[in-house]
Amino acid sequence: MSRWEPNARGRLEQAALDLYNEHGYEQTTVAEIAKRAGLTERTFFRHFADKREVLFANAGSLQDLFVHAVIEAPDDAAPIDAMAAALDAAAAQFRGRRDGVLRRQAVIVANPELQERELIKLASLSAALADTLRQRGVKDPTASLTAEAGVAVFKVAFERWISEDASQELPDLIRELLEELKAVTAGGN
Repeated sequence: MSRWEPNARGRLEQAALDLYNEHGYEQTTVAEIAKRAGLTERTFFRHFADKREVLFANAGSLQDLFVHAVIEAPDDAAPIDAMAAALDAAAAQFRGRRDGVLRRQAVIVANPELQERELIKLASLSAALADTLRQRGVKDPTASLTAEAGVAVFKVAFERWISEDASQELPDLIRELLEELKAVTAGGN
């Protein structure tokens, strides 16, 4: 029996990402991921339901971060300003992680099944944000529109951030796009 080593989850995530990028998502097995991480398949399944979840394991914590930031926004904050606080909080989580995000995104872009999962994640985020805004007393359709707009800003900023010619950091892109959205909705551009 091998000696216990810390950070099994992180090692599994790193091994999976390495193998997905080396051999492709479809061609990589759970057994190969576990072996690369120096762990057993049983350990893999203690941390992840399947090999797809390695790429989406942090979706819940990102959603929690968004929701918490909306909850914590000042009571008198306009819905879009509460959303801006959530976008700022989320962007901070990506600081210094661009290389890893690029590797993860390359795997997702190459696999329609994973692209679908990414869209489901964004739809769940929007629904959670709309519910949180409603809990703050924001009526529909404003709550739904604000949540959808916030997720759209995040998605577009994220796509620009991971593009080959990205020169701005994610928080700057989010702020810029949020201002652009405000200008569009105010009748500008």
